[in-house]
Amino acid sequence: MAGTETESIYVVQKTIPAGATAEVIAGYVAMKSVPKIAVAENSVTDLASLGSKVAAVALVPGEQLLSSRMVEPDSFLGPSRVQVPSGLQEITLKLPIERVAGGVLKAGDTVGVFLSLEQASDSPSGAKASKTQLSFHKVLVTAAQFSDGAATQTGTSNPASGASQASSTSSTTAQSDGNYLITLARNSADSERIVFAAEFGKIYLSKEPGNAVESSTGAVDTAGLFR
Repeated sequence: MAGTETESIYVVQKTIPAGATAEVIAGYVAMKSVPKIAVAENSVTDLASLGSKVAAVALVPGEQLLSSRMVEPDSFLGPSRVQVPSGLQEITLKLPIERVAGGVLKAGDTVGVFLSLEQASDSPSGAKASKTQLSFHKVLVTAAQFSDGAATQTGTSNPASGASQASSTSSTTAQSDGNYLITLARNSADSERIVFAAEFGKIYLSKEPGNAVESSTGAVDTAGLFR
């Protein structure tokens, strides 16, 4: 990184269970220098700044330690749900496994939301015009459930000791029809658009972590598909 402007931040080295305190987290992270351009918003540079907060979700190796993923102990909802940010509302979508990144989504993940719509065309043939757009980036998943309401993440953790059991994206007890209930946090205007697409079109969700590059050419239609 010679000649590159860097900043020292904490990076997760071992999986941190949801509910872990700053004291526990200290043993699972390391201070590393990364290019400033790659530093995420709310990256933690001082563990003391976390105070009494705990991890709202499980944190995986390689990701930056973010203050936005920490909550007050009385706001911790457990490993299967995360707190909805102030000013946003929650909306639940029922989607099949291929539309939710193979069913690997969990509370605390962020996703890209693709909206597709088919509508009547003005052409003499009457053919329908279809369009798809990656409309929203890094939308917070506040809950991920099977269609019967059972949480997709069934692992348990002991935040006090830092020990955790493996999370599972499949349920051995839940009876499911192959669909998932994914709850997203979004503002009112965006929620309207998502509901409209759910009612009259189709929706795909991609797993879009905080370091994913955001790029889009706008809506894709038949004419632009093979440009």
